[in-house]
Amino acid sequence: MYLTLRFVPVRNAVACFLALALTASLFADDWPQWRGPSRDGVWKETGVLEAFDTDQLKPEWRAPVGAGYAGPTVSGDRVYVMSHLTKPKPVEQVHCVDRATGEVIWTHVYDCEYFDVGYPLGPRAAVALSDGKAYALGTMGHLHCLDAETGEVLWEKELESEYEARIPVWGITASPLVDESNVYLQVGGLPDAAVMAFDKETGEERWRALDGAASYSAPKFIEQNGKTLLLVWTGDWFAALHPESGDVAWKHAFKRAKGVINVADPVVDTATGRIFLSSFYDGSYLYQLKSDAFESELLWSRRGRSEIHTDALHSIIMTSVIIGDYVYGIDSYGAMRCLDLKNGERVWEDQTLLVDDRWATAFFVQNGDRTWITTERGELVIGRLTPDGFERISSAQLIEPTTFLPRRSGNIVWSQPAFAHRSVFARNDKELIRVDLSR
Repeated sequence: MYLTLRFVPVRNAVACFLALALTASLFADDWPQWRGPSRDGVWKETGVLEAFDTDQLKPEWRAPVGAGYAGPTVSGDRVYVMSHLTKPKPVEQVHCVDRATGEVIWTHVYDCEYFDVGYPLGPRAAVALSDGKAYALGTMGHLHCLDAETGEVLWEKELESEYEARIPVWGITASPLVDESNVYLQVGGLPDAAVMAFDKETGEERWRALDGAASYSAPKFIEQNGKTLLLVWTGDWFAALHPESGDVAWKHAFKRAKGVINVADPVVDTATGRIFLSSFYDGSYLYQLKSDAFESELLWSRRGRSEIHTDALHSIIMTSVIIGDYVYGIDSYGAMRCLDLKNGERVWEDQTLLVDDRWATAFFVQNGDRTWITTERGELVIGRLTPDGFERISSAQLIEPTTFLPRRSGNIVWSQPAFAHRSVFARNDKELIRVDLSR
């Protein structure tokens, strides 16, 4: 939104204070969908901490929730998150709590038993907020459109029974994407319904596109040649679709080495039109958008002889970040790496952030020239990423890691926090918390 300021005489200090307070509140950012307002992991608020003054952050409030990997989202004065319970019967839940106090406003609960799902802790997808509605997508393909104020169900879908969705090995994960007309999902349905669009108001099917399997990577919008396109990385395709029709603008077959395990989002460098992909078994890819046609081309790809023996970037859960002509991310065993975007060559590697564990991960959010990193051990790190290396500026414990995984050296937390209203909102398997980050 744009705010026009006019300079007028202020008659008293109270009026001045109220004007400043109003301006500050207008510029407070929400986090209404997966990875932030623009789905790019960028947090634009100012007036936040430059360093922590303690090694243990103190929450403003704690709200009990069930288990899950789904990160929280924030819209206005409310916070939303999904969870799963197994007793007294298996259910999934959509929680809405007050942003200021953590008090529960409403909870929507529905029966949901997990079948043949690896890591069956709970929902994976973040709730998407748009025009007073909350769109929640569960592990087994239950899609609910809820009134964001009351929790009333406005419409719902069961993707497996209605569209023959093939539930991925690790459950449905890609968060819903919503615009002024539709909600877009990776479905993996039949026939030719890897990606689907539904009317955001009624749930009516708008279109379906692409054959093959769904993946875990969330769809997003990009701009090309003055048009908005829907960017998707499914189990079999890397493609751009016209959002109003589902027609293919361009696509590349994605020939994976093993089963579907592309989890990270495509990373779009809007300044240059480059798009970076990284996958656990398949390594790294860099594409270039054409500026005069709906086309893209592969500039380079790099893959080691395995996910262990490689000089590329084989990410598993986290989405990398592009800064200038370099990309930074976490490799398959916890090493932070910097690659040169010109050719994919490794510039440096750093193992100080995470221990050497299979699928070790962390989540990056960019705020100005600083990268806020939440590690799987529940630590919040303020750092700076440059071609010269990783600079750890400050760090503190944010939340207790509570998830046990076999063959891991300790409990983990695999949920990306939300950064909004100069606070961080984080969850584990027991609670949702808010920590004030304002200066």
